[in-house]
Amino acid sequence: MNTSIKNSISLEKIYKAQQNIKGVVQHTPLVFMKNFSERYQANIYFKREDLQVVRSYKIRGAYNKIQGLSEKELKNGIVCASAGNHAQGVAYACQKLQVHGTIFMPVTTPHQKIDQVKMFGESFVDVRLYGDSFDDSQKAASEFCKQNSSTFVHPFDDLDVIAGQGTVGLEILNDSKNPIDYVFMPVGGGGLASGVSNVFKALSPSTQLIGVEPKGAPSLTTSIKNGVNTTLDEIDKFVDGAAVKRMGDFTFGFCKELLTDTYTICEGLICSTILKVYNENALVVEPAGALSIAALENYKEQIKGKTVVCVVSGGNNDITRMEEMKERALFYEGLKHYFIIKFPQRAGALKEFVVEVLGPNDDIAYFEYTKKHNRDKGPAVVGIELDKKEDFEPLVARMRQKGFLGEYLNEKPELFQFLI
Repeated sequence: MNTSIKNSISLEKIYKAQQNIKGVVQHTPLVFMKNFSERYQANIYFKREDLQVVRSYKIRGAYNKIQGLSEKELKNGIVCASAGNHAQGVAYACQKLQVHGTIFMPVTTPHQKIDQVKMFGESFVDVRLYGDSFDDSQKAASEFCKQNSSTFVHPFDDLDVIAGQGTVGLEILNDSKNPIDYVFMPVGGGGLASGVSNVFKALSPSTQLIGVEPKGAPSLTTSIKNGVNTTLDEIDKFVDGAAVKRMGDFTFGFCKELLTDTYTICEGLICSTILKVYNENALVVEPAGALSIAALENYKEQIKGKTVVCVVSGGNNDITRMEEMKERALFYEGLKHYFIIKFPQRAGALKEFVVEVLGPNDDIAYFEYTKKHNRDKGPAVVGIELDKKEDFEPLVARMRQKGFLGEYLNEKPELFQFLI
């Protein structure tokens, strides 16, 4: 890594950022999690950035960046492109500093997020919907900046933004009564991981720093493997707060050098984790916010007896996605399975399937004839929810024995995608 990059963000710069954001950004709590601590036989703490006023850590970097701009830069306005948390952070910062901001968002952005940006920014922001993707919006934002000599506030690849995110690390160390053995952090663009890692390498160098990515958008893991910052051809946008095709050049340098390890999490486990923390702890976390928690399972042997912090980066979860998240979680846990069932052409076949094939705790969660004009004899797509995953093999054996088994759809994603 280029030494100039490492030296260009100092601990002093992050301490200064902490003073800059004081009184605007909340010092979020470091909460001991009893149930997770017992499950993993460790001392597990959550750093609750979901409790920020904009429900994510993004306000830290956005406010630190904007408050440091010159009067001339502020006069020409600031610009950002975002479909989520960064947009809300910039909007809130504009309102607090009473500067004008233009925020570009994709046309496909849910109305709930657009309304949040407008609420936080009040009369100080102008929301412009452009294109179908973040890349389209970012291109439009760049053109706008050139035409109006405005300042672009990058969501992660900016040293002032990184310094602002680094204040999360200062708070963790300030609030922890014991030395911290592990810190788990989500990685998307890498701003949070870069800032926090700089703090820990300076003040707690023995702490293991783990960067966690969604499996559908492994920009850091891929770049480390290639030895150079790499743009991914395609990504799964489900974990929207951490789904980027390319990390920043600054952030890749920091993460490559400072992180102890990186790990990718499949989307099903992320959904399972979201539901678990909601049901057990009444916490609403977004997919990116659940990444650090989901990683605990993979490190359960290493973290026994250790003090562990999971940075819960945000809680902007769209309630309309919860049904999809539940479905993905059940699929990941092996509790929901879809089949094409071939009902024999005889009277009472459906009753036989329910009574003799299904187990006592199995439940039909989905049922649709594939040919609506031939209900008496046609096959059906059936979704079955199990009580425990060990019930799956006996269920398939009974289907096969009774002549009902047609096709197992969970292993055919090109078909399965139309059901969830």
